[in-house]
Amino acid sequence: MTVVNVWGSLSPVARSAFPAPPEPHDEWPLTGGTAWVYYSPLNRRQLVRPVILADGFSLGASDLGELWAGLEENGRYRFVSELHAAGRDVIVLGYDDRTASIMDNADTAIECIRRAISERAGNARLAVGGFSMGGMVTRYALAKMQRDRNLPDPETAIYLSYDTPHRGAWLPISMQAFAHFLKDNWGANHPIFGQFSDLINSSAARQMARWHIGKIGDEVDQAAERITFLKQLEAVGGWPKGMRKIGVANGVATGAGNGIDPAQTATSGRGELMEATLRTQALGDQVVATLHKADESPLEVHVDGLPDIDGAPGGLFPENPMLPGNPGSFGMAAMLMGLLGSETDLQVNSSCFIPTVSAVAAGDISDRDTLYSPIISGDSELDAFACASNNEGHTTMTEELGAWLVNEITSHT
Repeated sequence: MTVVNVWGSLSPVARSAFPAPPEPHDEWPLTGGTAWVYYSPLNRRQLVRPVILADGFSLGASDLGELWAGLEENGRYRFVSELHAAGRDVIVLGYDDRTASIMDNADTAIECIRRAISERAGNARLAVGGFSMGGMVTRYALAKMQRDRNLPDPETAIYLSYDTPHRGAWLPISMQAFAHFLKDNWGANHPIFGQFSDLINSSAARQMARWHIGKIGDEVDQAAERITFLKQLEAVGGWPKGMRKIGVANGVATGAGNGIDPAQTATSGRGELMEATLRTQALGDQVVATLHKADESPLEVHVDGLPDIDGAPGGLFPENPMLPGNPGSFGMAAMLMGLLGSETDLQVNSSCFIPTVSAVAAGDISDRDTLYSPIISGDSELDAFACASNNEGHTTMTEELGAWLVNEITSHT
């Protein structure tokens, strides 16, 4: 169970329901979202030491039950309970649309921060951050509050991020091409075959992905929306100032990869309607996908100049616990092939999603040597960071990372 389920409602079979979360002590309707407030038992139903935790990227609106399950019922570490035991009040921030522009959801985060300041008893400074894209949303929100004279000071002591794509996220180009192939050929009559492509082409995905294609045949590069976002982030200073910046990565800092070999067949399918082969990313010129609809010429998707990033150290694209076989990135492709009647062969279920160097803002993920080199404290733009002992699922809550964050929050707020 991860805090952020990137697949969201992209589930072609019935989903199991998450257990009902405890009733929030307060609920704040926000423009573009909702904040669910859980006071620490030590604070007698008052907001005394607020910690704001923002949701990440996925389809549809934020789901409190899903978030609570990842934070508290993950079987490894009860993050909210530990913050409560330390006298911190937890505000879980969700959005009406998790695929919306980072800047739009940042306005929701700003409204949440302002509400927390106004509701707070006393003058304790806040801790503000988020999981995955939520870390980018709050990073931009805090920096904008400091730069925009029409906005109040965020009164925040700590900015925190949890496996956040500070230097960009990775979704295999073979996967992106396959998603668009499905939509082009079967999306009109079967919406499930269009949702994958829509997710990849959403505003937030275009802003986060280091390499993106909007359709088959596009040049593999940053989307125009990402370039615009990075310029706007730089315009507000890049990072919030005057507060401690901390972050964790679900990947290792040693430079050790996750064991996925480059240029291997990740998944393939063959049936009456289609044949498809998706390969992991390698260095140099490569055919990463071969896509063949019956009675049409096969399409080959070529990529050149990218690192062998599927196997890089970092948070793995999360598996979907709501679906049989817990499919990851390539696993979801195999499942969709199966829905089209193809016999499938899945060799690689998931892949690197947030390289460690991206999560701790320590280097350029387009540089192969940087991806696979050990990270030391001086490499990062964060004031402090922690990395997992193993490359694990993106936004997996563990005692190793959760306890480190709790210690940082309680030591500096």
